[in-house]
Amino acid sequence: MIHLALPYAVAAALIGIGSYGVLARRNAVLVLIGIELMLGGAGLLLITAGASGRDTWAAGNVLTLFVITIAAAEVVVALAVILAVFRARGRIDVTDALGSEGQPATEATRAAPGASPGAVPAGPSLDAASAGAPTRPAP
Repeated sequence: MIHLALPYAVAAALIGIGSYGVLARRNAVLVLIGIELMLGGAGLLLITAGASGRDTWAAGNVLTLFVITIAAAEVVVALAVILAVFRARGRIDVTDALGSEGQPATEATRAAPGASPGAVPAGPSLDAASAGAPTRPAP
C-alpha cells in the first residue's frame, strides 16, 4: 500500500502551483489553468482521504465526481466569458479591469501615459443636444 504522504505532497504542490498561477499571471487563460490545477489538487485530496480506509460510504470518491463536474462547467463558462472579452477588447489582460490601486478602473482613473495620477483624460464633450436619445435622419 502507498504511504499517504506522497499524494498529500503532490496535492499541496498542485494547489501551490495553481495559486501562484492565479496570483501572478495577467493572462485570463493562465489564471483559468491555475484554478484548474487547484481543483485537481482538491480532487486528489478527496480521493486520498477516501483511500485512507476510514471512508465507508465512499464520500471522497463521490465528492470528487462533483468537483470534476463543476470544473468542467466552470471551464465552459469561463472560456465563453474570456472569448467574449477578447472579441470586445482585443486582449485578455486581467489587470485591464483594475486601476493602479486595485479599484475598478473608470474613465476618471484612466489617464493618458505620462499624466499626473489625478488627471482626468480629455475626451469628447457632450452638449445638451447630443446627450439625449440618438437622432434619426430626417425623412
